[in-house]
Amino acid sequence: MAILALKVLDKDSNTICVSSGEDFVDLVCTHTYEEGDRIVLETDEKNIHVHLQVDDALGDAFVYITDNVSYYVPFGEKRISMSPKVFSGNKHYLYAEVAREDEITVYRNLALNPADQHMDVPCYPHATANVETRGESVFAAKNAIDGVRANRSHGEWPYESWGINMQDDAAMKLDFGRPVLADRIVLYTRSDFPHDNWWQQVTIRFSDGSEQEFPLEKSSRAHVLPIPEKEITWLELCNLIKAEDPSPFPALSQIEVYGRVKR
Repeated sequence: MAILALKVLDKDSNTICVSSGEDFVDLVCTHTYEEGDRIVLETDEKNIHVHLQVDDALGDAFVYITDNVSYYVPFGEKRISMSPKVFSGNKHYLYAEVAREDEITVYRNLALNPADQHMDVPCYPHATANVETRGESVFAAKNAIDGVRANRSHGEWPYESWGINMQDDAAMKLDFGRPVLADRIVLYTRSDFPHDNWWQQVTIRFSDGSEQEFPLEKSSRAHVLPIPEKEITWLELCNLIKAEDPSPFPALSQIEVYGRVKR
């Protein structure tokens, strides 16, 4: 039994609203968010799987948390990579619930996290990269695990992506935070042709020390990459080889990793 608490705090850490419960907590926040506001999930148990909804327009995120989590409400440029409905208005429904064992062990997309943030957080899966185009939110690595597959344009939501700023050694790391068993990877490369280029080959490195190369093609459809089932805690997309094309702009709209949590 985990004691959970959800809080909304302002920029000075004053409490705007709060709720708590055993294994489940929800919170109706009647407040228009202001810059500096943050949503905090506190738990007396660490290293647990939870359903976390920081906003009703963002939806449920099935995540693994290793400590208390602070989610900073985005404003300005950081907001345009998300639906305009997210965090808007003066009435918000939040919740957190400890996951059941059957939910934890079910075969699913282990990469999905619409509540990922552009900072180090004790909340997984978590995406990072060694480059993001011009540091803009619409090209952040976290966009590639938000569940939005739209890939026929680029820029503001729903066409946010991971952009590599034309950098040949670009790499993106996906950290699961604990051991998982994975056997399939799916890539949705951005296909805003002729603006975009595409990768004709990519390499995926795994935490177990192995790596595998995959040929890709010019397509807006899913690239399905089967792998031998392996136990990993992270993977890295790297050695991205561009096609011979006038455009210098390949990008990734979404990565999905299918498998189950190691128990």
